Amino acid sequence: MQIKDKVIIVTGGGQGLGRAMAEYLAGKGARLALIDLNQQRLDEAVAACKAAGGDARAYLCNVADEAQVIAMVARVTEDFGALHGLVNNAGILRDGLLLKVRDGEISTMSLAQWQAVIDVNLTGVFLCTREVAARMVEAKSEGVIVNISSISRAGNMGQTNYSAAKAGVASATVVWAKELARYGIRVAGIAPGFIETEMVASMKPEALEKMTAGIPLRRMGKPEEIAHSLAYIIENDYYTGRILELDGGLRL
Repeated sequence: MQIKDKVIIVTGGGQGLGRAMAEYLAGKGARLALIDLNQQRLDEAVAACKAAGGDARAYLCNVADEAQVIAMVARVTEDFGALHGLVNNAGILRDGLLLKVRDGEISTMSLAQWQAVIDVNLTGVFLCTREVAARMVEAKSEGVIVNISSISRAGNMGQTNYSAAKAGVASATVVWAKELARYGIRVAGIAPGFIETEMVASMKPEALEKMTAGIPLRRMGKPEEIAHSLAYIIENDYYTGRILELDGGLRL
């Protein structure tokens, strides 16, 4: 599918990896619906996408809220008059060990920590995919859905919730690719390793050094490298049902 003039929703598009992917697609002439919870960040991302050569609009939406997702997808479809793609990127972290013992006292990961991540990182992907796919089928429009998983899907210490969610996203990607192919809808995923985002940049230097030392390429990935791979998946009409791993050779 050619990217130029295609209408693509990017969740978590107001900052970090989502914004980088949106700007890259804008540079190829995409028409973008950027979804986030921060209006200021969304406005800045929209301006950047327009400067890059594409059209973009901002939408406030909590992807974990079914009613909000239904309304958002309906509005995007009405505003742009079509819908060709979805990038499920929105996600949060609530890291912590399942349990830890300090001075003989046991503390555990709370249900709230677990549920918050599952709601946004997994249920949000389900809701957005369901609604976008339904609109595509209704319009008899071929399209592509790309889910952002993570290297952590293999299981990363201190990330019970995040690892479970990202493993679920990867699994659902395969299922949906099989189910939606008959309607001309491709579904694929990207599993990034450690990427240079704002969140990573805020880490302590010693932690960053330790993280980078374990990567065979001896560096973290760049957001534009993920964006480049997203464009490849969108443009390659024979790519579906697979998770593209971009982790510099790192294996958890």
